[in-house]
Amino acid sequence: MAARAPRPEDLYDLQVPTDVALSPDGRYVAFSVKAVAPGKDGYRTSLWLAPADGSEPARQLTVGSKNDTLPRWSPDGRTIAFLSDRGAVLQAGGGGAKPGKPEAPKEGGTQVWLLPFADGGEARQLTDLPKDVEALEWSPDGRRLVVVSTADAAEPEKKPDRKPDDPPPPDTRLIDTLLYQFNGAGFINERFTRLWLVDVGSGEVERLTTGDHHDVDPQWSPDGRQIAFVSDRHPNPDLGWRSDIYVIDVRGRNLRQLSPGRGRQQWGHPSWSPDSKWIAAVGNRDWTRGVLNQPSVWRMRVRDGVAEDLIGESDLEAAAGVNSDLVGAAVGRPKWLAGGRWLMFAAPVEGSMELWRVEIDGGRLERMTGARHFLARATATELPRGGARIAAARSTATQAPEIVVGDIGAARLSGNERVALRTVTKLMSERWGDVALVAPVERWHEVEGRRVQGWFYPAPGSTKRSPAPLVVEIHGGPATLYGWSLMWEWQQLAASGISVYACNPRGSQGYGQAFLTANMRDWGDGPMQDVMAGVDALIADGLVDPDRLGVTGGSYGGYLTSWIVGHTDRFKAAVTCRSVNDMISQMLSGDIGGPTFGLFEYGVHPWEDWDLYRRHSPLTYATNVTTPLLIQHSEKDLRCTITQAEELFAVLRSLRKTVRLMRVPEESHELTRSGTPFRRVDNLRLIDEWFRHFLVEGKTRLPRIDPKRG
Repeated sequence: MAARAPRPEDLYDLQVPTDVALSPDGRYVAFSVKAVAPGKDGYRTSLWLAPADGSEPARQLTVGSKNDTLPRWSPDGRTIAFLSDRGAVLQAGGGGAKPGKPEAPKEGGTQVWLLPFADGGEARQLTDLPKDVEALEWSPDGRRLVVVSTADAAEPEKKPDRKPDDPPPPDTRLIDTLLYQFNGAGFINERFTRLWLVDVGSGEVERLTTGDHHDVDPQWSPDGRQIAFVSDRHPNPDLGWRSDIYVIDVRGRNLRQLSPGRGRQQWGHPSWSPDSKWIAAVGNRDWTRGVLNQPSVWRMRVRDGVAEDLIGESDLEAAAGVNSDLVGAAVGRPKWLAGGRWLMFAAPVEGSMELWRVEIDGGRLERMTGARHFLARATATELPRGGARIAAARSTATQAPEIVVGDIGAARLSGNERVALRTVTKLMSERWGDVALVAPVERWHEVEGRRVQGWFYPAPGSTKRSPAPLVVEIHGGPATLYGWSLMWEWQQLAASGISVYACNPRGSQGYGQAFLTANMRDWGDGPMQDVMAGVDALIADGLVDPDRLGVTGGSYGGYLTSWIVGHTDRFKAAVTCRSVNDMISQMLSGDIGGPTFGLFEYGVHPWEDWDLYRRHSPLTYATNVTTPLLIQHSEKDLRCTITQAEELFAVLRSLRKTVRLMRVPEESHELTRSGTPFRRVDNLRLIDEWFRHFLVEGKTRLPRIDPKRG
């Protein structure tokens, strides 16, 4: 089959595995697969199954008319519980609302369903709560489930009867707290999640927790007596990003906080030891002003809350987010192995997301996997004689995600020994089998004594005699990282004859605590220096054309893009996406507006030092911009609100700069990662066209807008 260049519309063929779950005996892997719906205006998710030994091809278990997600095996391996909105689809006549058909309910459409895996047969609906179910976990005896839902009663609230002439009820929102909205979800000030117990046999439900809190991520103790969960149960939770781990007694309903500390702390992903005496978790205790600590892996004694940092001396980041516009990042839950002897977790090293394990007694740390890849959503199940089987979704810089499985014994690994991972799915091998992808060249350079890692994607045909133009890509966060993961936008640019360079400047995750905090009170100058040093090294090596440089990035990457074009005229084109341009309004608006983010990043609140935030705002330097700039922003972005784009556009257009505003309707901050498929494809086309216009074709004026667009 002849190779061809990638196209933006190839995204329509993408299938992404999520929600990986090994059967209790380790023989099968169940997982969800997210695919584009036929209308290209949404997604469908179905359940799949693959033998862990790869002896047979993976097969689809459910039709996935809309969304079947979060498969969870019963303890005996005979039943798979999962979440589905198929009931809502059926109520709407199949496939959504149609003329003359009832609309699918806006609430309560997603419920728990049970699939009899061992005996065969159709799935049956188990729960019927008036609000959606968002998570579920089996009890150790398989008789009950604990689920998460915003429902506060088992039956829907009766709405008062309205006479024909009655006015609609008031819909004005009265807000008393911050954190009343969240990107992608909208208003959450009245959407408090609670834990419910569900009897598997009868479907009867019983509310386990109450109150106006966000109770999430429940995990049963192996003895079935207690449930650990994550919550914001403390005074004024809207004034700090604080989450704690709580334990509730299933029978007596006694509830207590287990995680240590009282300050600005974040704990999550609880995992019980096999003897029910300890809980492992990812997090930090007592964050302080101006210090952004790396989350670590801890264990907490259930009896008295005594806590121990298990990997603190390793300087590993246990909650890192690897960037990819195809695979969403997800922090893995620590998993106990070998009867509690080892604890497995995920952390990056030199841009590769790997699996590690730490020996509880003695603290020996071992790297379990070793390759240039991105392992996501890793899980494990114990095997006889202390061994374990692990499964994860794996992608690389040139390979779409597939499910991989590997085995490890209880004994210590020797030397450079690593777990061998076997691929058990072929979700994308046929769909993208003829697509030629560009492999990156790893780059390192040094700035102020810090080593900065980067990746160079040379455009096909680029030579030192005739080097291609270059687009510099900058990640968001700022505390995330680029790595050995597939980025479709980069492949598209390379296919258009434009090389791509990306690096992890100071403030990125995965290189230790000192590197992570090296950008405190310095989002602009220092990180810009790191990025530009990488570009200059490429130019010195004759790999790119210094007169045809472009730069782009999203979120914090958009901030640094806007900052760079306000501080240098070396770039011939730029695209700033969902960016931060006004630091004051950013810290005081959207879903993270308030007294927390600025305190972590700059050590002071905006109202304590207005001038500091003004000096560090790209908007302050907008009058210096000479680079043609495309400002991309989604209209429903609650992380960086669209006013960030409007402010910068207003200044640049008023000054008659070469600028264009690209407003994307109906999308959130996650446009490029999980936005509506046709809008993701259009975004790829527009960014590619912008850089081709200025860097490849050498134009200096705005590209013409097609009057037939849309």
